[in-house]
Amino acid sequence: MHMPRLPVGEPLLEVENLRTHFDTLAGRVRSVDGVSFTVRAGQTLGVVGESGCGKSVSALSILRLLPTPPACIGGAVRLRGTDLLRLSERAMRQVRGNRISMIFQEPMTSLNPVLTVGRQIAETVRLHQRLGRADALARAVEMLRQVAIPEPGRRVHAYPHELSGGMRQRVMIALALVCHPEVLIADEPTTALDVTIQAQILDLIGRLQQELGMGVVLITHDLGVVAESCTRVIVMYAGRKVEEADVLDLFDRPLHPYTRALMASMPSMNSSGARLAEIPGMVPAPHELGRGCAFAARCAHAGARCASETPRLATQAAGHTVACFAVEEGRIRAAQEARA
Repeated sequence: MHMPRLPVGEPLLEVENLRTHFDTLAGRVRSVDGVSFTVRAGQTLGVVGESGCGKSVSALSILRLLPTPPACIGGAVRLRGTDLLRLSERAMRQVRGNRISMIFQEPMTSLNPVLTVGRQIAETVRLHQRLGRADALARAVEMLRQVAIPEPGRRVHAYPHELSGGMRQRVMIALALVCHPEVLIADEPTTALDVTIQAQILDLIGRLQQELGMGVVLITHDLGVVAESCTRVIVMYAGRKVEEADVLDLFDRPLHPYTRALMASMPSMNSSGARLAEIPGMVPAPHELGRGCAFAARCAHAGARCASETPRLATQAAGHTVACFAVEEGRIRAAQEARA
């Protein structure tokens, strides 16, 4: 069965003021605090930031894969107008893996080690599309062929440990796409893969995206991957969105000090052996967040206001928003001009 291609640019997933808090013995921990974004058909939204910034928790919250309690998820997550946070668990099971799918970071911990990869793919089809056993297995073989696994008729009977890391990641993609979802969330899909396999995986996701017209959320810390694959980008820090822009605009004119620091830490072909810039300090733990901007302790542009108030997102140019008092007050622009 081939689903009709979705119209490019149509809003598919609208996340509004997403909040994910955990009640712990130390108090309430705000892992995701008021994040909003839109994913459109045929487009890829990149989500970047250091480990601990809330990227993966946001993805798991969208799919309601976090146990509640201790997690408490608020806001709205609308898939073509339907708020997923208001659905019953039974209705949500019909959405996961069918209309919205996810590729997890590590396939060896996501795939069942005692079932063949073909059976795992076929069971997803049987659950969501009511195919018989033989037809579901035939669909599994076809999906393995689409993700460029050699000898799919034989590999469909293989167990995860019998496949290489790159092949296991392709199986995860086949598993995520077998029901032709409207939205795909890819959480660090190229982690621990060599550069050649990384490029193949990203090309594969891009090709299947163009064929189906689905929207993609690409979670990564690799800005090179973002530059190659994404349409828009949001930058997260300590559970909040601190900047959002079209990918070309973000790389041409990064505004938030954190975004600028991330880009300065990227290796360059023109670096001539120069030492890479580093961001001092660490991302604060969610339970350590207090008043003010979470990045203030690591920011060279922080002022007195940054320590006492939390900046809100403000539009600096068409489609480009940033949450930073230094940008708002023109201090970063003045610093740039002084260096020039």
